[in-house]
Amino acid sequence: MELLLEYGWVLLVLVALEGLLAADNAVVMAVMVKHLPREQQKKALFYGLLGAFVMRFAALFMITLIVELWWVQAIGAAYLLFISAKNLYDLRKGHDDDDDTAEADDKPAKKGSGFWMTVVKVEAADLAFAIDSMLAAVALAVTLPHWGEWEIGGINGGQFTVMFLGGMIGLIIMRFAAQAFVKLLQKYPQLETAAFLIVGWVGVKLTVMTLAHKDIGVLDESFPHSFGWKTTFWTVLIIIAVGGYFMGVRGAKKNEQK
Repeated sequence: MELLLEYGWVLLVLVALEGLLAADNAVVMAVMVKHLPREQQKKALFYGLLGAFVMRFAALFMITLIVELWWVQAIGAAYLLFISAKNLYDLRKGHDDDDDTAEADDKPAKKGSGFWMTVVKVEAADLAFAIDSMLAAVALAVTLPHWGEWEIGGINGGQFTVMFLGGMIGLIIMRFAAQAFVKLLQKYPQLETAAFLIVGWVGVKLTVMTLAHKDIGVLDESFPHSFGWKTTFWTVLIIIAVGGYFMGVRGAKKNEQK
C-alpha cells in the first residue's frame, strides 16, 4: 500500500510537470504555425503532435543514452536558444520597420516559411522538448523504489511505467493546448515575444543540465535538481508568462482604441 501511495504521488507531480512542459511545447508549435493559412495550421499542428508523440517515445526508450551523451542535451539547448534569439530579433526588427510607415508601405510583406519547412522546424523543436521532458521525468522516477525486477531501456519497469503515463498525459494536454494557443496568439499577437522568451528560458534550462553533466563538470551534478534552481526556473517562467499575457491584453486594447 505504501509503495502504491508513493508511486501515485510521484505520478501526480510528474503529470503536473509534464503538463507545464507540454504547454511550453504547444506555445512553440502555435507560434511557428501562426503564419500559415487556417487549414494548413491544423495540418502542421497534427504533424507536430505526431512528431511530439514519436520523439517522446524515442526519448523514453533511449533515456539512458541521452543521459550519458552530454552533446545530445547541448544540441537541444542550442536549438531552443537559436530559435528564441532569431525570432525575438525578427519581431523586434518588424516593430522597428512598422515605426516608419512610409517605408513600410513600399516594402512587400515578409513571408513566413512554407508548409513543409514549418513542419521541419516544429519537429526539431519537438525533439528538444522531448529531451527536456524525459530528463525531467527520469529525475523524478529514479527517486522511486524499484517495483518488480524487469527493466526497459535500462530503467526499472515500475519507474518506466510512471514515466510513460506522465508523458502520455502530457501529450493529451498538448493536444488541446496547441489549438488554444493558436487562437490566443491570433487574438493577442503581442504574446509572441513572451512565447519566444519562454522557449529561450527552457533552452537555458537545458544548458544548465549540460554544464552539470558528469563529463563536463562546469556546474555541480546535483545543481539542476536543487531546490534553488528549480524555484528560480519556475518563478522566472511564471513571470514571463503572466507578464506577457497582461502586456498582450494591454497591446490589444490599445490597437482597438486606434
